[in-house]
Amino acid sequence: MGNHAPQAQHKSHEGHDLPSHVSHKANSVSLACLVVTCSDSRTKETDTSGKLICHLLKEQGHTINEYHLIKDEPETITNLLEAAAHQMDKQVVIINGGTGISRRDSTFEAVDRFLQKRLDGFGELFRYLSYKDIGSSAMLSRATAGIHGHLAVFSIPGSQGAVRLAMEQLILPEMGHIAGELTK
Repeated sequence: MGNHAPQAQHKSHEGHDLPSHVSHKANSVSLACLVVTCSDSRTKETDTSGKLICHLLKEQGHTINEYHLIKDEPETITNLLEAAAHQMDKQVVIINGGTGISRRDSTFEAVDRFLQKRLDGFGELFRYLSYKDIGSSAMLSRATAGIHGHLAVFSIPGSQGAVRLAMEQLILPEMGHIAGELTK
């Protein structure tokens, strides 16, 4: 027998007891989001990953305040992030693309410089889950996340598989919790 205090229990809408770490996520709130695709080759018509992010967010009751398709240029990314940091009508920024290791992939550097607090576990978990799907090439991803002021920022690869994995297994389950923590 350990000295662990019992976890607080809350009732789900079906009346079942939920541990407190689950119950705060069960109370979903609609969050205002900025979705950004960083790509030198995609157009708004061919940006299937940006569309998938928007679809998954809307499906969960979140709003898309802005959507941008921009070139993978650090200055452009930084300017967009700085503008979002001064707008209180956004709580979450999701960027896809530019997280690889090619010469043109510079999204990571721009996002990393912008973050005030890093959520290292996001990138670690993303690469772990990716490894289970695609093997050792998962190490090439520089997916990252963190906080800047009132914003939760996620930067993920631009492939549809990576977007679906990040959104369904990591971002959507936690973004309400993260946004709530930023108001404390």
